[in-house]
Amino acid sequence: MTAEEKRSEKEARIIDAISLKEPDRVPLCPSIQTFPFTQNGFTVAQCVYDLDKTEEAMVKYLETYDPDAAGGYSNAFVGMGPILDRAAPKNFRWAGSPQKSIDDNSVQQYIEFPVLDEDEFEMFNTDRTGWLLSMCFPKVAKVLESFKDFRVTIESLPVPYLALAGFFGRPEAREMIRTLWEIDELLKARNERLAAVDQTIYDLGYPILVGGQAAVPFDSYSDFLRGTIEGMEDLYMRPEEIERFNEEEIVHVLDNIRALGERHKGKHKHVFMALHKGFDSFMNSEHYQQYYWSYLQKIICAMVDVGLTPYLFCEGSYNSRLGFLKEVPKGKVLYRFEKIDIEAAKRELGDVACISGGFPNNLLNFGTKEAVIDEVKRFIDICAPGGGYIFDLDCSLNDAKPENVEALMDTVKTYGKK
Repeated sequence: MTAEEKRSEKEARIIDAISLKEPDRVPLCPSIQTFPFTQNGFTVAQCVYDLDKTEEAMVKYLETYDPDAAGGYSNAFVGMGPILDRAAPKNFRWAGSPQKSIDDNSVQQYIEFPVLDEDEFEMFNTDRTGWLLSMCFPKVAKVLESFKDFRVTIESLPVPYLALAGFFGRPEAREMIRTLWEIDELLKARNERLAAVDQTIYDLGYPILVGGQAAVPFDSYSDFLRGTIEGMEDLYMRPEEIERFNEEEIVHVLDNIRALGERHKGKHKHVFMALHKGFDSFMNSEHYQQYYWSYLQKIICAMVDVGLTPYLFCEGSYNSRLGFLKEVPKGKVLYRFEKIDIEAAKRELGDVACISGGFPNNLLNFGTKEAVIDEVKRFIDICAPGGGYIFDLDCSLNDAKPENVEALMDTVKTYGKK
């Protein structure tokens, strides 16, 4: 086949599965993250700083294993090293950083802490821009620390340019501006090079399906603003603050989705959402309905309305949420699970949405080839009949044994045929 024929066949296979049809075989779309780099002679740190190495590793991975899609590699922050060096984020660690705070083959690590402190809610709600500039920005990145002294008062209104000139004329503010200019140029170059890598992958015959990302408002509140513990406490102590934020944020999320739909009109594109705080043990069903699902459902429907495919990674255990997940447009949604009773997922969602994931990543790291083959067959036996199934993992390939990855890929391609 030509590259175009190969790409069309793979994309049709995935589209059929999402549409709840039974394709010629089970689509094979394993999440990869760092596996192509480490298995082809590079460290993660090298690929975080060098997109040429990233491209070389991805081409070798695709030529070796021939999956049905090639997305996910950019989630490892490839090519972002020089940008991160200059920004010096305080809530993020990356392989190859000058501080050497994590291993050169580690995936990136988020350092969570409350950015919105308890005594800042009034300013957050009444002066959002002032809070972002003087409270938030200095907490999250060293490059923005100068903003901690940023103040523009009513008294400065007759000649506000003097107050601004005084602030931005300070040596530390000038240095901040110069660094932000550098970051902007580096980011433009990185995005241009990343697009070229995607084009290389596309020209080899692999569809690039992911066309954007979105987040549930409560995840933004808990992940970034308040932190996990404080976010959970606020469900009981500050529910009105959560509701207020959710109602504000959903407007922006839906606006962004409409813009994505316009950008990708007529194309088959997935919008990825990692569902961080909706899992079984974080909140009860009443809270999930009120603060999580009611907004997630609006987001899903908005994506479908503009011709996009919601691609939802349900992180953590999601067994108690299956009843909610059924309440979506039929044949339009892809759910990927981390921890799930896969038989229950097929039973509850099989006639509504495409399911994926759940295959134990640790089996690829520590199990035998035979055990991998048996488990792949078990998943296919449960999930493939009637269509609506894409093969993926509970996590990512990352440190998997190459022989186990080969066994997985071969089994899906042979045993997964219609």
